[in-house]
Amino acid sequence: MLSSVPFVPSLRLLHLEDNAADAELIGLRIAEEWPDCKIRLVASKEEFIHALDHEEFDLILSDFSLPAFNGMEALNLARKNGSSAPFLFLSGTIGEDNAVEALQHGAVDYLIKDRPARLIPAIRTALEQRREHQLRRRAEQHLREQAEVLDKARDAICVTDIEGRVTYWNESANQLFGWTGDEGRGQRLQQLFGLFNQGFIPDALKEVQAQGAWTKELQLAAPNGELRHIVSRWTLVRDAANRPKSILLINTDVTEEKKLEAQLLRAQRLEGIGTLAGGIAHDLNNVLTPIIMAVNMLRENTEDEDTRRLLEVVEKSAQHGAGLVRQVLAFARGADGERVEIQPKLIIKDVVTFLRETLPRAIELEMEISSDLWMVVTDSTQLSQVLMNLCVNARDAMPKGGKLRISACNVTVNDAVAHSNPGARPGPHVLLSVTDTGTGIPRELIDRIFDPFFTTKVAGKGTGLGLSTVQGIVKAHGGFLQVESALGNGTVFNLYFPAVMAKPSAPVIETKANLPRGHGETILVIDDEPAVRDVVKSLLKIYGYAPLVATDGVEGIAIYREQQRDIRVVITDMMMPGMQGPEVIRELRAINPDVRVVAMSGVVSERSEISEEPGRLVFLPKPMTGAELLGSLQKVMVEATQPDAA
Repeated sequence: MLSSVPFVPSLRLLHLEDNAADAELIGLRIAEEWPDCKIRLVASKEEFIHALDHEEFDLILSDFSLPAFNGMEALNLARKNGSSAPFLFLSGTIGEDNAVEALQHGAVDYLIKDRPARLIPAIRTALEQRREHQLRRRAEQHLREQAEVLDKARDAICVTDIEGRVTYWNESANQLFGWTGDEGRGQRLQQLFGLFNQGFIPDALKEVQAQGAWTKELQLAAPNGELRHIVSRWTLVRDAANRPKSILLINTDVTEEKKLEAQLLRAQRLEGIGTLAGGIAHDLNNVLTPIIMAVNMLRENTEDEDTRRLLEVVEKSAQHGAGLVRQVLAFARGADGERVEIQPKLIIKDVVTFLRETLPRAIELEMEISSDLWMVVTDSTQLSQVLMNLCVNARDAMPKGGKLRISACNVTVNDAVAHSNPGARPGPHVLLSVTDTGTGIPRELIDRIFDPFFTTKVAGKGTGLGLSTVQGIVKAHGGFLQVESALGNGTVFNLYFPAVMAKPSAPVIETKANLPRGHGETILVIDDEPAVRDVVKSLLKIYGYAPLVATDGVEGIAIYREQQRDIRVVITDMMMPGMQGPEVIRELRAINPDVRVVAMSGVVSERSEISEEPGRLVFLPKPMTGAELLGSLQKVMVEATQPDAA
């Protein structure tokens, strides 16, 4: 015989009884079985309710008939109070009808007082049933919690039987496979993954049963028709006897990761293009430099008008080529420059010139700029990039041709407009507008067009970075932008840049000055391009200098080390095989800290590798004119004195 119920360390019992002798007798019987039992004896409705409100009990014993109170009412009060304790009736007489009614209302048993032998077994049975009920409720709660966790999981989780019929699925599986309600139950794996993937299902089932696991990356058509990339992992589940019981499928949607991977590859390709563009720009500028400088020298040595006219054509073509190189490099590499006060109309005109050479002939390009346009503080490369990105998008929106219009005017932004555009400030602004007559932007996409990597273009036709770059540059300048578009009716981008009010200045009268000449000073020229060395050497000779030439940095350092007393200025390229320009300059300064240098480069970004010093070092971008080279020489020679021997 069991002396106690293991799961009840100290039995707490509520006993409703108005007969003290019966209550004492029952208490003694219970104490024999459970010595630590705590019995709360109550005899009235008020005491019963007070006990329920302030204590918790493992069991409730109740007489059926009490003065002004009865057991059925007590049972209803206990259940209404929320008590889950088993309720037993213990009465002198209850009647068959009352007993049935009591059981129907939730009592677990009824006992007759003159049959005390049933008391302890009945209590033990009630407690065991309560224990089982509690364990079942806990298990059910645990299962509900697990189901809730699985429903919140991002992965689509399914369970099938050994034949591949679905027996369980979570909410993510509902969303991935498009199920509603109970549609997933009983579906086969062939139905789950669609016609496109049916071929691998039989082999996958064989492998998962043989190996215990199977994994594959596959494509799945979502309910909305969108193609999703899925990594499906199958695991064989066994029962306690190690027999195959079911298959657990965890399907991870990696579509976004695939998109990010593709975006990263595109960004890497763009970076590679930028590096390639830098090398091409350097080479092209080296090609254009001797052309431009030679034209300058030839013009000075001829009086024939036809020849001078042809030389002017050659010079303009070479300068135009140099401008195209600068544009390509700026847009490919996105190099940032110093922000200074700039007249936007100059940038707009350069961009328009570039576009006229590159846009399809079916697109009509218009430009309208206010004559009194204010200045803006910006980097010309960034402003060019903004306009180019918008114009490229406009071009793509007009595959059959149309009109592209770039305009600029002065506006004053008031407080209301500034308040409605985060980051904007009231005051004078330059408004740049890019208008096209293209396909327009759907209303539902307007709010997404500035998201990084978002694009409506087909694969390979766009990175999705153009408009996000435009927005970033405009906001970085303290400006704001607005877009107006209607499907089929074109698009207008309005860019507002904070302006600097133009100050009136006296008209500038251009005069043709004589180019500065030398007086026999020795100039060392270091450049790996033969054509550049030859034309620079010829220019220096014509204008009164004594040039020395070196084909690379090592040779140049050696010449300077031997003849530093005679060399007044070193002209060096910044990009050469072997020893680069910055290293050459460091070596020269190690020999003579007062060395004077003109640093040339076909890539403007090389400027960041050195620090210009007035009267000591200047940077000269290629291609340059003879006048620019001679002027740079004068800048570093103004304060120069003949260096002493090392």
